[in-house]
Amino acid sequence: MSRRILLIGHSRRPEAFDVAERLVSALTEQGITVVGFVDELTAFGIRERDHVVTLAEGTLPEGCELAVVLGGDGTILRAAEICRDTGMPLLGINLGHVGFLAEAEMEDVDRIAGGIIERSWSVEERATLEVVASSGGNDPTELYRGWALNEASVEKAERERMLELTVEIDGRPLSTWGADGVVIATPTGSTAYAFSAGGPVVWPDTEAILLVPISAHALFARPLVLSPAARLAVELVPEAQGRAVLWCDGRRSFDLPDGARIDVVASAKPVRLARLSSAPFTDRLVRKFDLSVSGWRGSRA
Repeated sequence: MSRRILLIGHSRRPEAFDVAERLVSALTEQGITVVGFVDELTAFGIRERDHVVTLAEGTLPEGCELAVVLGGDGTILRAAEICRDTGMPLLGINLGHVGFLAEAEMEDVDRIAGGIIERSWSVEERATLEVVASSGGNDPTELYRGWALNEASVEKAERERMLELTVEIDGRPLSTWGADGVVIATPTGSTAYAFSAGGPVVWPDTEAILLVPISAHALFARPLVLSPAARLAVELVPEAQGRAVLWCDGRRSFDLPDGARIDVVASAKPVRLARLSSAPFTDRLVRKFDLSVSGWRGSRA
């Protein structure tokens, strides 16, 4: 059986067609089978041919050693939904804007193809969160169960009304806030929603869970960095006026009833990211945020 690579992608950029075709051609010329969902391959102008296999949407890809993702961080998050249970690593080529989760930019497609052919990638395991929403109270009923690679967020559903919520850490109440919501993030998600809400940047190999309030009306409303063993919960104050929505990675949502409780813990099931470069995370930050490093003279040792 030939090697099989899963291709997942989405982009409206005209350059994406060329990137997809160059990648597929380079792999298939080496006898590597490219597997992809029919609508996505068609959108990139890729037709079924020798060593190209199309799948119906919703079909679980089997026998693939790697998923190559063409798109931005949103596309990589969707690929994580498809591949997390299989343990298949994801290798992202950024066709979006910032692309923190991507391994390379579109101009690197030839290098990426070579690395795939040579199997020269390494794998990073990124922590995820398990998220459970329940009805709360003395006899709670589970309402929703999900997971997140970047973050779980509880947000107000109505612009004109803030939420009243209580944050709990390891079974003990911490504080009640009037706020637009709260973000609970992994280190991977520290540069996503949590960053926009004023949270710290956390290196991805750090073992931690972040809690970042969103526009809280309180003196003690600072971002918190907690142990990966911490048990976090957010309780909506019963009979408060604001309605809330639970979001996982900004992709999957659940409307929360009055008085709901959301429990969040670290998951035992990671998302695996493939890396072809050993460049440190510092270099990724400098590149993605276009940070000035003028004046740096390096170590004197």
